[in-house]
Amino acid sequence: MSDVKPAPTQCVGPLYRSESQKPTAAVSTGVEFDTVTILPQTPQLIALLSIIRDKNTQRGDFIFYSNRIIRLLVEEGLNHLPTVEHTVTTPVGRPYDGLSFQGKICGVSIMRAGEAMEQGLRECCRSVRIGKILIQRDEESARPKLFYDKLPEDIADRWVLLLDPMLATGGSAIMAVDVLKSRGVPEERILFLNVLASPQGIQNFATKFPKLRLVTAFVDQGLDEKNYIIPGLGDFGDRYYTM
Repeated sequence: MSDVKPAPTQCVGPLYRSESQKPTAAVSTGVEFDTVTILPQTPQLIALLSIIRDKNTQRGDFIFYSNRIIRLLVEEGLNHLPTVEHTVTTPVGRPYDGLSFQGKICGVSIMRAGEAMEQGLRECCRSVRIGKILIQRDEESARPKLFYDKLPEDIADRWVLLLDPMLATGGSAIMAVDVLKSRGVPEERILFLNVLASPQGIQNFATKFPKLRLVTAFVDQGLDEKNYIIPGLGDFGDRYYTM
């Protein structure tokens, strides 16, 4: 096997509960990049991940619980977009000093697994435009190859939420970002949303793009000899669309 680290474990649960009242579970591996945000390792998230990792989970349940995790990722990703101060008047005639989103956004899914994350984005951002990039991995070399892209014409003027549930070696995601940058999108205006990542993929991606922010639900133990994430959850696209 490739370099694989033991999964860290900790007691998970609300702060008001004692350690003896909290179950112990494997949690995300930590990373040393300030540009990488890992979702809080809550009992809810760990339970959802446990369901979609289980090889016995049926396709309908895999879709349902994956969508819940994706929604959490999208909501966290939106927290990193710029806002400005904005005061509104409430129905009782009082002012409320709040915030307003600033700038246009779009989603870009890395086909086909990334398309599974589009609905979660649409549920949070009405009428959001979504582009697509098709990159396939050569199973022999594990190297990515670009086949197709269709992006909004004004994508250089937008914040881009790049969507792909799995980050293994980082090759496909790196190529996708290179495509976006070639279309004029500044690196710092791209956010990559991801369900599972490997430490190697995080290292490769974050080193290559030090200004780009990545939001992931979980950093797994590593990669096997075929460069699959372990313990992982199998092929996300197959389980979401066909199995």
